[in-house]
Amino acid sequence: MMKLKNILLTTLIMASTAVWAEPSHRVFVTNEKDNTVSVIDTKTNEVTNTINIGERPRGIGLSPDQKLLYVAISEEGAIAVVDLDTLKVVKKLDAGEDPETFDVAPNGNIYISNEDDAQASVIDPKTGKIIEVIPVGLEPEGVAVSPDGSLALVTSESTNMVHVIDTAKHKVVKNILVAARPRGLAFNSDGSLAYSTSEVGNEVTIIDTKSLSIIKQASIDLPNSKPMDIAVSPDDKTIYVTTGRGNSVVVLDAKTLEMKANVPVGKRVWGLGMTRDGSRLYTADGVSSTVSVVDTATNKTIKTIEVGKFPWGVVVDD
Repeated sequence: MMKLKNILLTTLIMASTAVWAEPSHRVFVTNEKDNTVSVIDTKTNEVTNTINIGERPRGIGLSPDQKLLYVAISEEGAIAVVDLDTLKVVKKLDAGEDPETFDVAPNGNIYISNEDDAQASVIDPKTGKIIEVIPVGLEPEGVAVSPDGSLALVTSESTNMVHVIDTAKHKVVKNILVAARPRGLAFNSDGSLAYSTSEVGNEVTIIDTKSLSIIKQASIDLPNSKPMDIAVSPDDKTIYVTTGRGNSVVVLDAKTLEMKANVPVGKRVWGLGMTRDGSRLYTADGVSSTVSVVDTATNKTIKTIEVGKFPWGVVVDD
């Protein structure tokens, strides 16, 4: 009986692991003004491929099994789906008007901000259908889904809010007022905290996801700082924020929001991606048309990589 149980357990483990693709150790970067995605090898930090993706690519992400790459092509009102084995666009999903940023839930559904329509759309990529449209504030921008998939957060730039969506009901359950022009969003590893950046207000906000209330806000004391994208370290101790016109990545204590370092990168830095172990950051430097590679142990830029025109979004398959 014990032998049979062990065989069954082994079979189940093998079956479950077979579903997941091995990390390809690549970085994918959307280039907004030349309609491409640059592919970077994380071992060499060199561009190895360029994908012709569609008109005005911005948001970018991976399917939960890491077999597919999703790219928001805003001018086409679609999400382009790329097979990561072939690097070919295999289909395009209707994503509503002007999709900008999105996040992929653990169940595979894609939550998208539709900037022109003041709404968030939810796509089931298996059917290719929009399964829900959720009204939010004006000019929705950032999107993040909690690690357990129960919440989706959306920032609205002109309403200055973080909208909290219950994904079981697909309803907004709380609107949280933050500083002017909120942009990026991220959760910590257990989903107990969420972080939001505000570009014009030059602030970072910490939200308690149980009480759905703000527990900390702090400004970034740097010239020209316009906080954009945000990432949380694997140990939840540090957050990294791109500063837009500040041309740097700010390193903050995730609890106190005290500044620990400021790392110069390229001009008009927007998107940010992190390796799984937290050892490297990759930033989309829009005006410079480069990606900067930051070593988080030393908080220094160790390489600058030329990519397409106006890089915008970054995702790491690592």
